[in-house]
Amino acid sequence: MIYLVTGATGLVGSEIQKKCIAENIQIHYLTTNKNKISSSKEAKGFYWNPKNNEIDRNAFDGVTKIIHLAGATVAKKWTNSYKKEILESRTTGTRLLFETLSKINHQVTQIVSASAIGIYQNSDTNYYMETSSELGNDFLAEVVKQWEKEIDTFNSLNIIVSKIRIGIVLSSNGGALTKMTQPIRMMVGSAFGTGKQWQSWIHIDDLARMFLFIAKNNTEGVFNGVAPNAVSQQKMIQLIAKTIQKPLFLPNVPSSIIKFMLGEMSILLLTSQRVCSGKIIQHDFDFNYPNLEGALNDLLN
Repeated sequence: MIYLVTGATGLVGSEIQKKCIAENIQIHYLTTNKNKISSSKEAKGFYWNPKNNEIDRNAFDGVTKIIHLAGATVAKKWTNSYKKEILESRTTGTRLLFETLSKINHQVTQIVSASAIGIYQNSDTNYYMETSSELGNDFLAEVVKQWEKEIDTFNSLNIIVSKIRIGIVLSSNGGALTKMTQPIRMMVGSAFGTGKQWQSWIHIDDLARMFLFIAKNNTEGVFNGVAPNAVSQQKMIQLIAKTIQKPLFLPNVPSSIIKFMLGEMSILLLTSQRVCSGKIIQHDFDFNYPNLEGALNDLLN
């Protein structure tokens, strides 16, 4: 069994690779960095450059499933040129995979692609399921809409399409949790804005397991990649502080200051999205970390 993984060296991709190797699933991975290409019994690297429409077709040899994670980080200053990169790193790569598969003989039966809960509206009261029609119209929402549109084209190749709308990924190896924890360790941590905004999060172990669960079971459709119990931003900061045994005494950072400092990018800190994971649970997926306290104890202690 061989899975082709894009974005394999990123936070989520690295965890998926580790779990695949543990389950004797061979990995082919695509990278834009030729220095990261290596070959072993467990994992083989292949070069691609979506910007130049380049891809090593040998990457598809023997592959039955694609796990598609590639996309530029959104946690970097949103200049006009970088906003273009955020979008095109998702749509162009997806299009190159599709166009390549449409031209070659292959054994691919399913693509399991990353997506994002950023597609949903900012709301303190809505509870979003995969069928929710209240979609956002800000930059991130528009990116996700175009991204998912490209992913849906694989249906025309009789390939099962699965999309995981990922929330805030909690990991001990970087990402959002590290950024939130650092100021708390230095005793300058506080919540942002009102602190009432919903944070839909997921432990990286559960997210990686979810990708493999959907791939192994040929599970089709859209799934929210979040834990069952979202919390407010204020609660998340308080629980992090409690877990690492640090005090919180500073007032919340006002929304006006965050908007002044970050501009449009402030939506990353101020947007409220309470997202439901009921659909994946109905497919008999079990979360190892359904509650934030347990997730933080595992990652921070």
